[in-house]
Amino acid sequence: MKSALAQCLSVPRPGNLAEKPPRFLEWRSSKAFIIAVVTFAVFTDVFLYGVIIPVTPTALEQRVGLPPGERQRWTSILLALYGAALLAASPVFGYLADKFRSKQLPLIGGLVALGASTALLCVGTNIGLWIAGRIFQGISAAMVWTVGLALAADTVGVSGIGEAMGFMGMAFSAGTMVGPLIGGIVYQHGGYYAVFAVAFALIAVDIILRLVMIEKKDAQKWLDAPNLSLSTGGKTMQRRLSSEEICADAAVAASGPNNTIEAATNEPTSPPPKKKTRLPPALTLLKSSRMMVVLFGYLVVSILMTSFDSVLPLFVQATFGWKQTGQGLIFVPLLVPHVLDPIFGRIIDNYPKSGRYFAAGALLCSVPVYVLLRLVDHDSIRQKILLCALLVLIGAGFAASLCPLFAEVSYLIDAKERESPDIFDGSGAISQGYGLFNGAFAAGSLIGPVWAGLVRNDYGWGTMGWTLGLLAGVASIILFFLLGGWIGHRKKGQEDATPSHA
Repeated sequence: MKSALAQCLSVPRPGNLAEKPPRFLEWRSSKAFIIAVVTFAVFTDVFLYGVIIPVTPTALEQRVGLPPGERQRWTSILLALYGAALLAASPVFGYLADKFRSKQLPLIGGLVALGASTALLCVGTNIGLWIAGRIFQGISAAMVWTVGLALAADTVGVSGIGEAMGFMGMAFSAGTMVGPLIGGIVYQHGGYYAVFAVAFALIAVDIILRLVMIEKKDAQKWLDAPNLSLSTGGKTMQRRLSSEEICADAAVAASGPNNTIEAATNEPTSPPPKKKTRLPPALTLLKSSRMMVVLFGYLVVSILMTSFDSVLPLFVQATFGWKQTGQGLIFVPLLVPHVLDPIFGRIIDNYPKSGRYFAAGALLCSVPVYVLLRLVDHDSIRQKILLCALLVLIGAGFAASLCPLFAEVSYLIDAKERESPDIFDGSGAISQGYGLFNGAFAAGSLIGPVWAGLVRNDYGWGTMGWTLGLLAGVASIILFFLLGGWIGHRKKGQEDATPSHA
């Protein structure tokens, strides 16, 4: 007899409807549970990326043996390697995910890569192992983000994509900010290996959730199969033929095969349509100016977000003398505003045209905040409060700009499929769309830490701030006029989802 856990973790084979349905089928395949699993997967992946950020400078010096002067350079290089792996792997996994029937297996594969990366970093006593660990983390993130976002979009549909992506964005932001926080606190009070104990515990929970989940399309074979009903507890499956179906079958039998043949011969024949040569879905999306604007917007937000990963811990250490706990806690102000992500997502679901104003307005309002970072230059209570306040405002800008960009990918793909149903050759493009989207973040995570680290090293904290503000200002103008299509077409009454040049 199978254990209760084994039955809960059973993988469905929906092709055989006579087979017993898995336990708790409706719950395991519900929208809420699938979104929760993907949200937790995103959180786990990003948390493990961030949990070693405050650990890295000290570990590179004490475990790897790098001189203190090399810490900033290698901290930035390791973060950039993560971004490079993410950039290279995202389009590949986007293509493969659209070819795979199930998205659960790639998600589990991402977890294997995540475990490998965590193990390499845990035992790493030379720079080669740290490089390999960060590269595996980038590969894992490519799988989780590309496949996870596509699974969420398939589950909720276009009408609910904003709120779902709001939860994804909140998980991403929470993992990014809570990771360094927990890493710093645990490292200071529990030591190096305690940090990785937390990481492996989180991976264990993630394994269970990903195995328990059943994709909607798999469960639907049981839940919506005609004439099939599940008995209480899911132990039996019975076929019930209604009287209407019996009559319908009798009518078909009475009509005989001759009537069918005669009807078929009376239909006019026409030559089969010529097959059109189609571009791969990824190239079709890249030809869209609307898609390029989304990718540019996410690239900029990624640069701005990841720029703090390489400089903030070292800045508060040098300016305020904070140790690992303080270096982790300083990310909390960036996190707090992200509790609003699902609210922003719901607003965008209800008012799709508001996306451009959220994204552009958030980036524009953050410009003076980046410039004001230069005011934090010495150790005092007021300076610490000022830095935290500025980081809260910057975090609010991230929260308001992420959801519109997440949702726009689904809006664009839906618009193209409604305009030309066979444009993606029937295989869909949602995974490849989010693969490209994820690649934009990867490029930003490659640029951001290096940009901020090099500028701060060579020109100072203040210069780093105003250069990031300049980038945010330029991006806000572009997004205002072009996100979701040229703003001039909106005024003519075009729908948000279908601008003329999508």
